[in-house]
Amino acid sequence: MKNNVKYEFHHFGIPLQDGKKEGIYSEKAGMYTTDNPGQFRVQWHRFTSDSDLHPLIKTVPHVAFKVDNLAEATANEEVILGPYEPIDDFFVAMINDAGVPIELIQTSLTDEEIWLRARTGKGSLYRQDGEINNGD
Repeated sequence: MKNNVKYEFHHFGIPLQDGKKEGIYSEKAGMYTTDNPGQFRVQWHRFTSDSDLHPLIKTVPHVAFKVDNLAEATANEEVILGPYEPIDDFFVAMINDAGVPIELIQTSLTDEEIWLRARTGKGSLYRQDGEINNGD
């Protein structure tokens, strides 16, 4: 963590390899996402066999933090995804933190707006015109 960046917990993501095709689907990511119905922010992620996301994202649980400066938060880090805008006005990058994927988010959206847009598939992650940068 960087002293000049504010970090705030956002959610926890758990990859599953159960073969199910449940949740909001993103063809670009080769991923299905389902929100846990409980009171804490947990997402379940399932991946297609041809998903080109980084292996850490597909196999290791991640924690996500909102940050006030995504560029600063990712400076001098091994970026394994992004930065990109999966949901309009919601910028994301994932870094490799010693073998653990960490998601970093910069947005002006409220949590209610974020979760509504994610649940309804509104954003470039779900449209054909957006691209995902896999840290290349």
